[in-house]
Amino acid sequence: MAVAGDPAPAAPPIAAILKDAALAAIVTFALALPLVGFETIDVSGVGLGLNFRFAAVAIATATVFLGRIGLAAIALGRPIAVLVPSAGVAAAAALGPWPMRTVAWLVAIAAAVLALRAGLALRRLAPGAGAGAAIPARIVGRLRRVAPPLLLALGVAFPFLPFTDQRLLDIAILVVTYVMLGWGLNIVVGLAGLLDLGYVAFYAVGAYTFGLLALNFDVGFWGALPAAGALAAMVGLLLGFPVLRLRGDYLAIVTLGFGEIIRIVLQNWWEVTGGPNGVSNIPRPTFFGLPFKAEPDEGEATFATFLGLDFSPAHRVTFLYFIILAMALIVNAFTRRIRRLPVGRAWEALREDEIACRALGINPTNTKLSAFAIGAMFAGFAGSFFAARQGFISPESFTFIESAVILAIVVLGGMGSQLGIVLAAIVLIGLPEFLRELNQFRMLAFGAGMVAIMVWRPLGLLSHREPTIRLHATGDRA
Repeated sequence: MAVAGDPAPAAPPIAAILKDAALAAIVTFALALPLVGFETIDVSGVGLGLNFRFAAVAIATATVFLGRIGLAAIALGRPIAVLVPSAGVAAAAALGPWPMRTVAWLVAIAAAVLALRAGLALRRLAPGAGAGAAIPARIVGRLRRVAPPLLLALGVAFPFLPFTDQRLLDIAILVVTYVMLGWGLNIVVGLAGLLDLGYVAFYAVGAYTFGLLALNFDVGFWGALPAAGALAAMVGLLLGFPVLRLRGDYLAIVTLGFGEIIRIVLQNWWEVTGGPNGVSNIPRPTFFGLPFKAEPDEGEATFATFLGLDFSPAHRVTFLYFIILAMALIVNAFTRRIRRLPVGRAWEALREDEIACRALGINPTNTKLSAFAIGAMFAGFAGSFFAARQGFISPESFTFIESAVILAIVVLGGMGSQLGIVLAAIVLIGLPEFLRELNQFRMLAFGAGMVAIMVWRPLGLLSHREPTIRLHATGDRA
């Protein structure tokens, strides 16, 4: 308890700030030297050679050193001294004619983040800032109301934007596929609170169902789609029965083993699945029977000829994009509706406390089975689309890392948050695709982004979520 007349706490001396910045720079230099400083290159007639990039290491070390000093200055209440220089460095790095553009972009991002931190600190120090404690909650509430329609409008108009090309459409299809998978796993993990590490098994069941039905029985995509979801739901029920009494880590281990069992079965059942060779020549979905072909057969109508258009490979990609977008929107609408029904409230009760759930008369067995079955059904739908898009599937496409990525999307977005999963899928799936241009720096930039999210948003990008149903009024009526 402070007493009048007591001296104010002393600010950390300049020497301590410089020592902290120097230690951070030394760690950065030790990590960047082997990872960034050396590059193997092909030398004609000789073999592998070594290229040195010590300038990039020096720039990274200096950036960390100055950044730590800037953070210390912000903590000491001098954000203006940091805001102006960091904003200038960000602009110069982004717009200046640097020979190493990749390093320049990384410096620009670091300086922009530092300028943002300084700007937020300056806003808190402004007069009357003490009344703004509720701003984050208001911002989140406003974002929850405005962001979904904006994202929907952007998603529908995305293929027709001036900068959209076939590569961007392919990335968008991949991102929306993982959004759909994340929404399916969110039922199991985010709503029911059941840790599932074998979710990719249902994804594989849906993909192989469509592939085998299409090749062996000449079933089209739209005819095989319900069968893929139904079979994946049945497999989810089979998984749910043995794990009814398991929780936490034990449940995660069993589901992990189940996912590996499915992959091994697909890899060794040569007569049905083709083993490691997989299933190829899977037919692509058509637009009401109109295929997307450059050279149609005699007397055959195609999508381009029927509409009087010149053939373009982008037609098929755009059609696939709208298919997966429609499927994802249906999954989202179904999830938002079912979580307000008794079964959805039972999932949330099971997540909070299974013992209290039993005391309320809720059957945990049926609740777990319904969560596993519905989540698996959505994965089956996504797997069917994956097989139709790729035209080829194999067991290597359904490894444990896929389950880990889908689970990371759910956790990173904020468990139970539909909008957060969309943002997390963009960060985890779309961002690495764009960072391919960074070459060797790609994974370093991606890892730095993940560390930043864990530091600033440890509970997820949108961890704040309104309850499904309130027992009492809020606001002025409370």
